[in-house]
Amino acid sequence: MPPWLERGRRLGQTLLLALVAALVFERLRAPLPWMIGPLLVSAACGMAGLRLAASVPLRNVGLWMIGVALGLYFTPAVVALLLPLAPALLAGIVWALLIGYAFYRFLVHTNGGRGGIERSTAFFAAAIGGASEMALLAERHGGQVDRVAAAHSLRVLLVVVLIPFGYQAAGIHGIDPAVPALQEVRPLGLALLLAASAGGIAVLALLRAPNPWVLGALAATMTLTAAGVELSALPKAASNAGQLFIGIALGSRFTAEFARAAPRWLAAVAVGTLAMIAASAGFAWLLAQLAGLHPATVLLGTSPGGIAEMCITAKVLQLGVPVVTIFHVTRYVAVLTLTAPLWRWERRRGTAQAD
Repeated sequence: MPPWLERGRRLGQTLLLALVAALVFERLRAPLPWMIGPLLVSAACGMAGLRLAASVPLRNVGLWMIGVALGLYFTPAVVALLLPLAPALLAGIVWALLIGYAFYRFLVHTNGGRGGIERSTAFFAAAIGGASEMALLAERHGGQVDRVAAAHSLRVLLVVVLIPFGYQAAGIHGIDPAVPALQEVRPLGLALLLAASAGGIAVLALLRAPNPWVLGALAATMTLTAAGVELSALPKAASNAGQLFIGIALGSRFTAEFARAAPRWLAAVAVGTLAMIAASAGFAWLLAQLAGLHPATVLLGTSPGGIAEMCITAKVLQLGVPVVTIFHVTRYVAVLTLTAPLWRWERRRGTAQAD
């Protein structure tokens, strides 16, 4: 069988398996069934040694759909309400940098020493930012790319699973709802909306901006919505498909080799992630009191999860989608901008201490 045909067969099997998992999790009334079901099943099969296949183009389509879905919440009234949140957003950025640094020190403490992990590896593995961007920065600064990628994958998986299930157990759902600009799907309007969002993706891709599939689609859709242009709602099937593709992309990172590689490192990442979730819950409660927001919404906005995954969680659980989105977008941009300069500062500081 030709390699491309074999890959197509495995991709088809993976999509079918993910679809069954999503429907089963939906029947079980699990939180975020269309993302968590495919994620957990893909991860379990991969770690059991089954050969699944993920598709980068499908993952990108999933990110595109999520970007459009989130942008539809930024009506003129919502944008006006977000403007006073600047101090809270700044606090969220500072918090992300602080817990990332604390996580870094923990990883060095548990995996450092003679023959241990390089400090650059620990630093970029601990940053609360995009996994692919942090892996590239680690490679440029002499870190171990595989360890960095593994740390980010495990951190995101734990956050994506634990927070939604925790919210479900606590009965937190629909307590901070936001409504998209339009509820009706209009075929012509939908075509124009997708074309505009594709244009936003193309512009950010040409500018070589990080994560253009989410941020480009989000920026274009948010601009239209904030200007009062109501073209169409996004079909629920498109949103579900986007979650499914993202779930497969996350789950496929977990393979049998992943499970066997550096168990001490992965254990430290897991423990550190649990500590960050607990600390973020306390920080979210305090910030919510000061900013007049709901603690559950703030925790989604300040948790150590990925931008797409946490915003999907907010959308499905109806927990302040615009607030969570703006928290993650500002944090994402700040962390990507500041992580490399902060590493240079940390390296100089470590060298000075050694001298």
